[in-house]
Amino acid sequence: MSKECKRSVNSCKISPNSLLFVLMKKKTSMRLLSVLMLLWITVACSPQEPTEIAPERVKVALRSVGNQLLLSRKDSTSLVLPVVQIAPEKFKLSFEHPLAFDPACLNTLVSETFAKAGLPATYLVEVVQCTDEETAYSYEMLRNEENSIVPCGGRIVPENCYTIHIMFTALKSTKATNNLLFYGLVILVLAFLAFVFYSRYRTSQKPKSGVQGTSLGSFSFYPDQNKLVKEAQEIPLSKKECELLSILAANPNQIVKRDELTKKVWEDHGVIVGRSLDTYISKLRKKLQDDDSIKLTNVHGVGYKLEIGE
Repeated sequence: MSKECKRSVNSCKISPNSLLFVLMKKKTSMRLLSVLMLLWITVACSPQEPTEIAPERVKVALRSVGNQLLLSRKDSTSLVLPVVQIAPEKFKLSFEHPLAFDPACLNTLVSETFAKAGLPATYLVEVVQCTDEETAYSYEMLRNEENSIVPCGGRIVPENCYTIHIMFTALKSTKATNNLLFYGLVILVLAFLAFVFYSRYRTSQKPKSGVQGTSLGSFSFYPDQNKLVKEAQEIPLSKKECELLSILAANPNQIVKRDELTKKVWEDHGVIVGRSLDTYISKLRKKLQDDDSIKLTNVHGVGYKLEIGE
């Protein structure tokens, strides 16, 4: 066998991936950590084969294989015909004249030439007879050489008209896998964002942490936030409504005089109005009407009383 067909044995060295250790603060969100881990796993588990190949690079590599295969048979005059791309991942190598070849030589030439050209390491090789298109010889190379299917060499394939078909088997599966990973990742990220926004919305609908509300029947009254809460329903209050209800809620089932309410809500701020008190009491009464255990009663000529049933 000529020098071109001597198989070089290269040891396979797998360099470990460098790991980044990040010190996480106690307040770091576990949800953010989960997303980062998901992204890392997606990248780490992605196939290493390229999803695209340059046809011209493949054609140059296959012409080199054809020339070296002819030289291995001491043929320096026959021509290698133009390489034809017959599918996105499949190419055909043809020769001017019939030839005989050593399968081991073909295996070595294809493997070494593809490695130098940076082409995928997973491919199927078929040697097809020109006359009847029967496969005279074939083998499959995988990234894991132990799983590759390569017939034993040593027997020269008899002289005949052959075309050599090369199909890169990882491209289709890699594209499909990458698409699945991409869309899966998009869905997970969108679901995560939806969860975050929903959580924030729910949090914003709840009373602030540490703020104690006053229980008024089925209502919870939060004067600092100007609102009533009835189960999941929030009832906004104006500032004056809130001030009035604060005074009445501080004196449940007791009459609060009109003068006291007017003074604390209006006169203390330098504002004196006529029927404003009655107007705001009427508004509060409407907002409290959903709970029959609470009544805002007008004690004629005296004031108002917030009656809270047991």
